[in-house]
Amino acid sequence: MNFIQFRNRFLSLAYFTTNQVYASYPEFNRNNLGRWVKQGYLVRLRQGYYAFPENRASVEFALWFANIIYKPSYISLHTALSFYGIIPEAVPMITSVTTLKTTTFSNDFGEYTYKNIKYDMMFGYDLREMEGGRRIMFATPEKALIDLLYLYPFYNTERDLEELRLDESYMQDDFNAERLTEFSDRIGSKALSNRIKILRKVHNLK
Repeated sequence: MNFIQFRNRFLSLAYFTTNQVYASYPEFNRNNLGRWVKQGYLVRLRQGYYAFPENRASVEFALWFANIIYKPSYISLHTALSFYGIIPEAVPMITSVTTLKTTTFSNDFGEYTYKNIKYDMMFGYDLREMEGGRRIMFATPEKALIDLLYLYPFYNTERDLEELRLDESYMQDDFNAERLTEFSDRIGSKALSNRIKILRKVHNLK
């Protein structure tokens, strides 16, 4: 099989797995994948997952692949907070949370990091539409901040929270403080609830 035939079969999927390849071509020589990656025809996302380099310029694909290569997961923490404009810094890594173990991946689309959360914390995300009808699992602003305070417990004083430099206009005009408290109550962590109270005080959230 030549690469043109292979590309025509899988390009519309945007990514594919080795299982999908063998389902279509049971006699496929796996060495082809490694050779095509070295030649720049394919991008290896992680073991068993591949994509085509044509999509590297799309931020949406980079975010969508974060959901794909490690399931279940959704984009949260610093990436989500930066996306909403809540924190001022550009974030070099794509940060997600997952019920699986904490891990990282690196490929031509970006650096991906995943932090472990409990199964009953796997809520508070939206499905954001992207091109081609695909959807990205993305934390709401409130859940992204809760995930951050839960996973980084050293943010536990007024000074610590001030140093996060959360955008004050966003916190006053767009942030849903009631949802923040609702999510915190659902999790039921006393330590998290205390940090939320301090956060509300720092930003004068009613």
